[in-house]
Amino acid sequence: MKKELTSKEKLFCAYYCAGRNGREAAAKSGYRFAERSAEKLLRRKDILSYIAKNDKTEKAGSADITAGYYRLAFGCVADAVSLLFTDEFSESNIEGLDLFNVSEIKRQKGGAIEIKFFDRLKALEKLSEINGKTVRSSQNSLYSAIEKSASALKEWENNE
Repeated sequence: MKKELTSKEKLFCAYYCAGRNGREAAAKSGYRFAERSAEKLLRRKDILSYIAKNDKTEKAGSADITAGYYRLAFGCVADAVSLLFTDEFSESNIEGLDLFNVSEIKRQKGGAIEIKFFDRLKALEKLSEINGKTVRSSQNSLYSAIEKSASALKEWENNE
């Protein structure tokens, strides 16, 4: 008899489908050792088949693109910020860090570190385009609100 996935495992699969990041999916699902748990889960055939069955994206290429934009828009920057508090950089320090959202890291002469991240708003706009929804910029929204207010005021004045 086939064992059904637990709710925690199903949650992991849902997060994995959305972001294509096993470590992040395991952490969000509540697994204690996220990286190790993700590796174990992604080796299981029942987990992989559940992911394949429930993956809403049509093409593997578009799934990866969508997942990348999802990670840029909603991904955690805690690992990158932890670099600010690291005295020495070594391969072992950096190897396990999730630096997907980082576009650039500079170490300045005085020892200061500058970290630049990818633009989350642009990633959200791209996700919206992929999903077939249009995003109105805040300028258009403001203009639209002012226009509606002016129309309502004009109508009110005409009725008096």
